[in-house]
Amino acid sequence: MHTIKLFLFIVPLVISSKIDRDYSSYDSMSPEPKSRFAMLDDVKILANGLLQLGHGLKDFVHKTKGQINDIFQKLNIFDQSFYDLSLQTNEIKEEEKELRRTTSKLQVKNEEVKNMSLELNSKLESLLEEKNLLQQKVKYLEKELTSLTKNQPQIQEHPEVTSLKNFVEQQENSIKDLLQTVEEQYRQLNQQHSQIKEIEKQLRTGIQESTENSLSSKPRAPRTTPFLHLNETKIVEHDDIPANCTTIYNRGKHTSGIYSIRPSNSQVFNVYCDVKSGTSWTVIQHRIDGSQNFNETWENYRYGFGSLDGEFWLGLDKIYSIVKQSNYILRIELEDWKDNKHYIEYSFHLGDHETNYMLHLVEITGNVPNALPEHKDLVFSTWDHKAKGHVNCPESYSGGWWYHDVCGENNLNGNYNKPRAKTKPERRRGIYWKSQNGRLYSIKSTKMLIHPIDSESSE
Repeated sequence: MHTIKLFLFIVPLVISSKIDRDYSSYDSMSPEPKSRFAMLDDVKILANGLLQLGHGLKDFVHKTKGQINDIFQKLNIFDQSFYDLSLQTNEIKEEEKELRRTTSKLQVKNEEVKNMSLELNSKLESLLEEKNLLQQKVKYLEKELTSLTKNQPQIQEHPEVTSLKNFVEQQENSIKDLLQTVEEQYRQLNQQHSQIKEIEKQLRTGIQESTENSLSSKPRAPRTTPFLHLNETKIVEHDDIPANCTTIYNRGKHTSGIYSIRPSNSQVFNVYCDVKSGTSWTVIQHRIDGSQNFNETWENYRYGFGSLDGEFWLGLDKIYSIVKQSNYILRIELEDWKDNKHYIEYSFHLGDHETNYMLHLVEITGNVPNALPEHKDLVFSTWDHKAKGHVNCPESYSGGWWYHDVCGENNLNGNYNKPRAKTKPERRRGIYWKSQNGRLYSIKSTKMLIHPIDSESSE
């Protein structure tokens, strides 16, 4: 540009100089050779200006080519980025379609599970009715047989009556087996139903995240644990089965292990008896290594889950059937990650299913401050069964537990956290207890045990 301006400035000067010299040639009668030398100088000046203009134009052309090449490179990079982004968008759309198809399939399976649950309920009701009818018939036959034996003690029992009794007993046993099978299937269906709900929730969350993020992401499958039966409950006609672990100890069994008990007006089930200090305690909860998921449903917390020789929850129904016999002590044992052991004992009262197993505690002794609130009615809640006034406690804290008006600061059924985890919200969802200074302590192992206050009353 500067070269062009210089050329435009030089050319008028040269032209004007030439015109002035032409006019001066008319005025003065100078000789012809002098005029010829003056024109040669003008041509040299003009040629020099043109040469400079050519160099300037050449530099300008080179500079313009470099800028154009840079623009083309940037356009190529932009085209490649736009192409990659379009590929990622197509992948996200395909994954979203696949997630929607999976969700629709899960919804269909959910409906099938619901229908199966309804069918099982109807079958269970019909079986119960048949059982009641058979029991009435058996009672009637027993009365008839009793009257016959009293009136005719020397006459032997008629073979048809004997065969009828055997047939009725076989029918009753088969009905009991069917009831156990139906109950087991019903519990498994309930767990599958809850797992399907959890998967649907995870899928909905994954779809929302995939539409919001520019990069593709796949939803992580939820952690699920199969329901493990602590034992198979059954009606037993024998009267020599002990009511609790203390009775077993008083009968001479002084080693810890798994035993069968039958509290009053209850069925037979297995428990783990822990022998200590000259007596035996019934263990109702045990956490040692995190092998069992404790974020279970309300039904599983009612009937129990886990393995009696590892991590387990005995079951609220079984605990209630034991403690309603007499006054009991609740003992809680804790061990932190520095191998420090703590304990606390309460006298307590436990309500039934209709009260959400309401727990009322009075501390007796121990070295764990603020383990559980005293002199307050605590109700049991899980993520799928929220007691009134405790709507978000199981979701915020994880696991089923007893809560008061506000979510408590202690939860022994939360996630099993390794040491040094963790932010305060993560510790709050794990196994922990809160000290008097307000600090949350993560727990390595827990054990909850019960024992009658009057040992002799258990006989």
